[in-house]
Amino acid sequence: MNSTFHPLTELFEQLGLPSDRISIENFLCKHAPMKPSIVLSEADFWTPDQRNFLNEELLNDADWAEAIDLLNSQLRQSC
Repeated sequence: MNSTFHPLTELFEQLGLPSDRISIENFLCKHAPMKPSIVLSEADFWTPDQRNFLNEELLNDADWAEAIDLLNSQLRQSC
């Protein structure tokens, strides 16, 4: 695994989403809390490209995995 840390802002940019603090908070509030039974990458709000990116990065334990885990954790909490 690469030791590069990517903050949520960079993950949102990578996913092609607005990455300012307010936009991230709005995204989290809109989609949280996710049911525990839903795998993050299988949520209905991702595009196919976003879904593939999330799956690949987690599967390969790539340098984005930590940021994806953080996003997953935040989407499980109430806004």
